[in-house]
Amino acid sequence: MHRVAAIGGDGIGPEIISAGRTVLDAASERFNFAIDWVDFDIGSERYLKTGELLTDEDITGLETCDSIYFGAIGDDRVRPGILEKGILLALRFHFDQYINLRPIQLLHGVQTPLANKTPDDINFLVVRENTEDFYVGIGSRFRGAEKRSLEVIRNLYSVKFGVDAESDAEEVAYQIGLITREGSERVIRYAFERANERNKKCSSVDKANVLSDIYGLWREVFTSVSKGYPDVETEFTFVDAVTMWFVKNPEWFDVVVTPNMFGDIITDLGAMVQGGLGLAPGGNINPDGISMFEPIHGSAPKYKGMNIANPLATIWAGSLLLENLGEKEAAAAVLKGIESSILAGHVTKDMGGAQSTSSVGDWIAAQIRTGA
Repeated sequence: MHRVAAIGGDGIGPEIISAGRTVLDAASERFNFAIDWVDFDIGSERYLKTGELLTDEDITGLETCDSIYFGAIGDDRVRPGILEKGILLALRFHFDQYINLRPIQLLHGVQTPLANKTPDDINFLVVRENTEDFYVGIGSRFRGAEKRSLEVIRNLYSVKFGVDAESDAEEVAYQIGLITREGSERVIRYAFERANERNKKCSSVDKANVLSDIYGLWREVFTSVSKGYPDVETEFTFVDAVTMWFVKNPEWFDVVVTPNMFGDIITDLGAMVQGGLGLAPGGNINPDGISMFEPIHGSAPKYKGMNIANPLATIWAGSLLLENLGEKEAAAAVLKGIESSILAGHVTKDMGGAQSTSSVGDWIAAQIRTGA
């Protein structure tokens, strides 16, 4: 029995999670295990009514679960950042989900914008550090009236560069990125473990040529960890360069490991390479704790309740969830079902089909039950 939390969230979230649950239930029936679904009312509607984002009761309930299946977050009625930081990021940090896992895989039947590339060329993992870097939330803004704060920043600037900062600046903003040796080591080690299981190549992404202090440490840790995996080929690549190579030669990559901010950027590029956001799942992983799985697209509030949203990224996220719970056969069957639906043209409008959100989930579930 696997106890799984279901959080529909906002916009199309409840619809795509419903389709995903249909598929995962079919997989559990075929492969003889049970899923105990636990629903959580977390999202914008409750926030607008009560002002609550993530309560102690929510956390206590989620801590009794083995995994979390998350739909989408975001509502035009709420200022950007409030829901994302107060719910999604709060969950990632509370459960120390320090790995963001993104498979970049082109399925058969899907069109990629890259000319002459096939599923044999596009099949790699991006392992993104998920709790450090510039997303730790350390930063501020100062206006001219706050003279003492501005003086401190100007003095730091002068010491670093040997020149005076503009003394007449009316406003200054800063953001601090922070990584630790321990935080870098655990995610890099995870990436090497995955590379060791796959095609034995691990690529590190950074910007150490400019941000040499913070990403110099990242490189040191990568080099140190690599010594424990002599059979894994390694390379360093700058983030600007990797955006070129993802497009030109995606077949070069096997496992890519990256700090938080760069991972956030290059995985969206990866989503387009594999056919679009409608086919882009993600996992927020704590290998020793509770992990959370979601599509990486947004909540698309204008399509809420219309039953037309593409559920394939969410269903694929469900496959990652099952794999994480040790149900590898079931996970593979779900991914095969997704590919079958694409090849059969049983897809939603955004992929050239005429199916609804729920009918796609029902069709894949039927395929899984019959073993097709």
